[in-house]
Amino acid sequence: MAPQAAACGSFPAEPLPLEAVRLQLRTWPEVESYLKRCKGVIVPLGSTEQHGPTGAIGTDALTAEAVALELGRRSGVLVTPAQSFGMAEHHLGFPGTVSLQPATLLAVLHDVVLSLARHGFERIYVVNGHGGNIATTRAAFAQAYGTAAARGLPVAGELRCRLANWFTASPVMRLARELYGDREGHHATPSEIALTLHLEPSLVAAQRPLPEAAPAGPIHGPEDFRRRHPDGRMGSDPYLAQADHGARFLDVAAASLVEDLRDFLADSPAV
Repeated sequence: MAPQAAACGSFPAEPLPLEAVRLQLRTWPEVESYLKRCKGVIVPLGSTEQHGPTGAIGTDALTAEAVALELGRRSGVLVTPAQSFGMAEHHLGFPGTVSLQPATLLAVLHDVVLSLARHGFERIYVVNGHGGNIATTRAAFAQAYGTAAARGLPVAGELRCRLANWFTASPVMRLARELYGDREGHHATPSEIALTLHLEPSLVAAQRPLPEAAPAGPIHGPEDFRRRHPDGRMGSDPYLAQADHGARFLDVAAASLVEDLRDFLADSPAV
């Protein structure tokens, strides 16, 4: 049997092995036992979308899952499988992008929260890797609170959900400015590409110098996005990314979120 996750109130002194915190590797009796000690769970949320001519289509899902798992290792909190499809309608002009409509994503997240709440989880911490998911995720939380109350779930009064966008954590943004300045841009950024290079060394071979990216601007649908941003980037220079930068981003993101998670598990209000 793999090591059990630490109680929510006492994070482990040393990071746990991945198998100890991955929900899909646990049995139902192990989860039932876990719930006697901890009511928290981490849900990675990403997207499957283009990331410029040199970035992996799975960037947002890969990075969200990596940060969530590292956060789980440091906290002892269980981590669900990643939700790898998000709201990426504006990227559908590029082959390989797979998008859920906002209503579909809302329904998926609503059902994930309700499933977890039914078993007794009271703190749902969503680690997000894609900006396009933010509004819909918050709407899903609001709907889930109402449904939990309407169904009379025992945890309805204590149910809290929090959205944590790893890429906007203050220490992460400071590191990105330090390494890349205004070349960080807004999409297919060197910070997220660096993290994928750290996670998947095979991606290094795809990196190459690129022309100046189109600057950030309004988005009015997939055709308009492709016209304004023909190679998929928004003001970014992913060629600046390095795998060792990615290791730093993973550490900084996890260190920042672990304190936020600790507060949330204690009794933070929903966000």
